[in-house]
Amino acid sequence: MNKAEKMAPRIAVLGCGYWGSNHIRTLKSLGALYAVSDQNSDRAAGFAAEQDVLHIEVEDLFTHPDVDAIVMALPPQFHAEAAIRAVTNGKDVLVEKPIALTVPDAEAAVRAAHDNGRIFMVGHVLRFHPAFEKLLDLIKAGDLGKVRYIHSHRLGLGKFHTENDALWDLAPHDLSMILAITETEPLEVRGEGAAVLDHLSDFAHLHLRFPNNVRGHLFASRLNPYRERRLTVVGTKAMAVFDDMEQWDKKLAVYKHSIWQDDGQWASTTEEPTYVKVAQGMPLTRECQNFIESIQTRKQPKTDGEEAIRVLRILTAGTVAHNKSE
Repeated sequence: MNKAEKMAPRIAVLGCGYWGSNHIRTLKSLGALYAVSDQNSDRAAGFAAEQDVLHIEVEDLFTHPDVDAIVMALPPQFHAEAAIRAVTNGKDVLVEKPIALTVPDAEAAVRAAHDNGRIFMVGHVLRFHPAFEKLLDLIKAGDLGKVRYIHSHRLGLGKFHTENDALWDLAPHDLSMILAITETEPLEVRGEGAAVLDHLSDFAHLHLRFPNNVRGHLFASRLNPYRERRLTVVGTKAMAVFDDMEQWDKKLAVYKHSIWQDDGQWASTTEEPTYVKVAQGMPLTRECQNFIESIQTRKQPKTDGEEAIRVLRILTAGTVAHNKSE
């Protein structure tokens, strides 16, 4: 074991489902995985044996003296209560999105972390994508000019949940990126949704109006025959597209189209995209590294609890309710 591994915090993962298993493997690779826990003890024991770490029963996890922090990948309706229990017992937490199903529950969890001096991080993993970080650099450097419009599409088939719809399941990633670009909350949120399978929206649109005449649009679907993961930013100088379905050398494209008025008529020229070089790196690895650094330095993570609350406010304002009998 090298020096970095000896100094790594002892992190437990609570919840061994799809995202939990990803955290388990990632934290193990970073030398910070100490234990795993799940209501399904057999499942947790299997992961513990596979990764050669402790299996701790859920009821014992929050007070375990050797656990420094807990990554929570639970059904979202359990996140807030579990996070409060963890931070009041002296554990730092990384909570997968969404951190709660209501803004008051989210605020209570974040407040509890603050009152107990604990790190609270949310799993908005695309904030750590190298292509998005490079896009943010271009925007801040003024390469796109003034940002006027942002739209995102996150489409695919499944996953299906009984408690949260396509908006709550898929949109947090994109909203986190949009808020990072605008650096402010929207003045107006308007939501549209369509429930096809049951009473929860399988298709969701959000229309956002920000200060300085910036507009945003988000389309999320869990009932789509093809996958799309695309964020587009329209500026006064250029447009940029972050397409996570593309290969690394084409994930970030900049279009320097020109649009102007000539004798009262609009004219334009189109240019081929310029692909921006992006260093390869796994977003989840970078997210977990940020969590580890925050635990060690006590500095706020890039995606903290306040950001999670801002995202939840938008989700709440844009949610469309459907009658269960429909």
